[in-house]
Amino acid sequence: MAFPTIVSVVLDTNDARGLAEFYREMFGLAYRPGDEPPPPGEPDPKGADWLVLRNEHGPNLAFQRVDDELPRPTWPSNVVPQMLHLDTTVPDRAELERQREHAESLGARLLLDRTGDPDEPLYVLADPAGHPFCIFVA
Repeated sequence: MAFPTIVSVVLDTNDARGLAEFYREMFGLAYRPGDEPPPPGEPDPKGADWLVLRNEHGPNLAFQRVDDELPRPTWPSNVVPQMLHLDTTVPDRAELERQREHAESLGARLLLDRTGDPDEPLYVLADPAGHPFCIFVA
């Protein structure tokens, strides 16, 4: 039996271009041809709808603009539960620290510091739209 292939993980957001830019810089991804930002001052019809970042090491990341209010997850509290999060890995603790600093410089917010765990040191951060993601040593 054949199975479907996961092509993209899609994140809903009120600012597709802004969130795509965060993840493009965070993970060194590139836009799908035609989804690149327009020149300054030009309209951005793609950014007002749907954008895709290509990922040669796994599923693409896509960003769907929605007009509805999107409540930010309150993880680790379940008041507004997360419905999805991204897990990412780095090879060692030094890179873990570098990537946390990089994420925060791009606008991420630290949610949990579990770097004291000897088996799986990790950080949980929230992207600028509030979606949680993890960076851990694998």
